Amino acid sequence: MKEKTNIRDLFSSAAERNTFLKICAPMVRYSKLEFRHLVRSYGTDLAFTSMIMADSFCKSEKARLNEFTTNEEDTPLIAQFAANNTIDFLSASEMVYPYVDGVDLNCGCPQRWAMAEGYGSALLKTPELIADMLGTVRRNMPSTFSVSVKVRLLSSTDHKRTIDMCRQLEATGITFLTVHGRTAPEMTKVPVHKDALQEIKQSIGIPMVANGDIFTLDDAEQMYLQTKCDGVMTARGILSNPALFAGHSSTPVECVKRWLNICQQADTDITYQCMHHHFSFMTESLLTKRLRYELNNLSKEKQKVYEFIETHLPLDGVVDDVGSGRQYPEKISCTYSEQNYRERTTVVNGGRKDDSTAASAGSSYDPEASEGNFFQSKRVELDATTPALDGDDESTVDGVDFMDGSSILFDE
Repeated sequence: MKEKTNIRDLFSSAAERNTFLKICAPMVRYSKLEFRHLVRSYGTDLAFTSMIMADSFCKSEKARLNEFTTNEEDTPLIAQFAANNTIDFLSASEMVYPYVDGVDLNCGCPQRWAMAEGYGSALLKTPELIADMLGTVRRNMPSTFSVSVKVRLLSSTDHKRTIDMCRQLEATGITFLTVHGRTAPEMTKVPVHKDALQEIKQSIGIPMVANGDIFTLDDAEQMYLQTKCDGVMTARGILSNPALFAGHSSTPVECVKRWLNICQQADTDITYQCMHHHFSFMTESLLTKRLRYELNNLSKEKQKVYEFIETHLPLDGVVDDVGSGRQYPEKISCTYSEQNYRERTTVVNGGRKDDSTAASAGSSYDPEASEGNFFQSKRVELDATTPALDGDDESTVDGVDFMDGSSILFDE
């Protein structure tokens, strides 16, 4: 079993220092082991895994190998699960327990496939089910193990509804909760409702993490000052700039060099898509639009990407005292027992059918089957503008413009 970090103590320590925890969000496709190493080297205090389908994790060894990897340095770490019933969430939590410091229930994902299957923000319609799942896991896990939930606002105007729900979830004994400052239907162009986040924080007694519209360290500090939250979580911002929490306003070249070193060490442990997309996102402010277009359309060979980055960015002149020559520990060979899950699913429980006949769309969901909304939104914009460029107009390269596309991404 990995050495554990007590998440509750992390929040207490930050409060004693009159500051907040800096948190990297759970991002489908992207919050993988290698990226978690990168952001921790730039001031991230707590990292989440990508959102993992709990039913897939319980049923399939292949899903576990694809969706979860870790090593001895991968802490503090919380595994986030998408689940729509207690059996899946409890069983997945028990299985991953030896390798993480806590589990989190996703009740914020607004994507249509998740809503249709009763995952993510669809659960906000049934807070009693959320409370049942959280309470069951809390009762069955050690008290030092973190159990948390990520939710959205139920209304942008009637704050009492969200406050009542958060109090109901707090009563289950969870360690902390994260609130995204928009409702499920609201797009990213709608500003986060900080007044609602402030009221929620004032109304509960456990740590609250605020999420939404965090693109710089100053954004995070302003969120903390205005809402009095205990932690600030970022997704889109840290994807574009992994050095965000270290105070960099845009990705430093040193960070790209560090990512290159991590990817080369990871070799076959990291997929082409994950490696390539991260390079694409973090070089937005470093490459012209034309070069970004070329990068996005390279043939699917890792070495081609590495050579492109080394050719078009001044990596040789960068001194990286932290990442240069850094050797990352090998992955832990994780072992899991499906016994509890199998026993629970052999009996009809509240209408749930035997696992051999129950098959959900969630269990077959493949996050890498497509490029994803975020990457596609950037590709579409570049495809529409780059061929018409007569030259490399640096004024057209604006990371914020690209980060604020209208597509829905993760829980943001």
